[in-house]
Amino acid sequence: MEKILVLNPGSTSTKIAVYEDENPVFVESIEHSSEETGRFEEIFDQYEFRKDTITDSLKRHGVELKDLTAIVSRGGLLPPVSAGAYKINEDMCWQLKNNPQNEHPSNLGAPIAYSFSKELGIPAFVYDGVTVDEMIPLTKITGFKHMRRKALGHNLNMRAAAKRWEKESGKKYNESTLITVHLGGGISVALHSNGRIIDFVSDEEGPFSPERTGGLPIFQVIDMAFSGEYTQKTLMNRVKRKGGVIDHLGTNDTRKVEEMIKNGDENAKLVYEAMALGVSKHIAACAATACGRVDTIIVTGGIAHSEMFTGMIKERVGFIAPVTVYPGENEMQSLVLGALRVLRGEEEAKEFVKVEGKL
Repeated sequence: MEKILVLNPGSTSTKIAVYEDENPVFVESIEHSSEETGRFEEIFDQYEFRKDTITDSLKRHGVELKDLTAIVSRGGLLPPVSAGAYKINEDMCWQLKNNPQNEHPSNLGAPIAYSFSKELGIPAFVYDGVTVDEMIPLTKITGFKHMRRKALGHNLNMRAAAKRWEKESGKKYNESTLITVHLGGGISVALHSNGRIIDFVSDEEGPFSPERTGGLPIFQVIDMAFSGEYTQKTLMNRVKRKGGVIDHLGTNDTRKVEEMIKNGDENAKLVYEAMALGVSKHIAACAATACGRVDTIIVTGGIAHSEMFTGMIKERVGFIAPVTVYPGENEMQSLVLGALRVLRGEEEAKEFVKVEGKL
């Protein structure tokens, strides 16, 4: 039996779990106030604070470090990587500390896991990080020759949903063509072909979501950027955290939006349907990359709990392929299942090599 520690540091929380094989011993999300994290100037200044949080949680739940057989962490903002597992090594820890794609608390996960793994003499992995990029050259081209589209998004949950479909359908993931959609605060759409994610619509260019604007008319964006009303930081914040549904309706909670619709709010209905239409259009765009030959469309994420919203999507894209709905994010379980595939010899973990210079 494997006893696996699971780590997932986020902006406002540290999620911690221990699993015995597929079964959770405990799952805990420890919230961090802005006062707690605000006293640290840099992300990596939080290292000891986050590690102590994890150690304290294990003690509270009566888990001995010496009983662990492996560790798996959410992947931080590494350079573009392939899907699947990577062994956490010195190069990865150097990359996340000195030259990540961006600063984010998830960059702490692998170094903390590596510290524990060296102390205990057990393996540590990251699995399906947000920077998985397997897009083919055809899908990377943009209208600027020096600008390329990036795959940056909810790979962990979408690949886990694809693996679940593989198990339930009896069809092989590595021989199928699937479109997966993650519906959360941000929305991502991915095309999986024969085991690779060959096209990806990130939440910076895709449909608007509860918190994010998605793709916008570029001329109007340029006008906003040079209006003098915004700095780069305030405009990015508007696009990433205060756009989409929250800008239209004053809330990012789709349950409240549905309540507004039930109470006869026509504007809320229009905005909600427009978000579903945007998701559907990007599903159709990925289907075009696959020449329309798609085995299934999988919808997952928190908003996938909504029958109203998934129903709107099914109505518009059902002509492409059958639609399967797997509600929820299930990040911790997805990380465990990935680690177990490696430990059981079903997958091989890759070696990470650091990348210096501009990413």
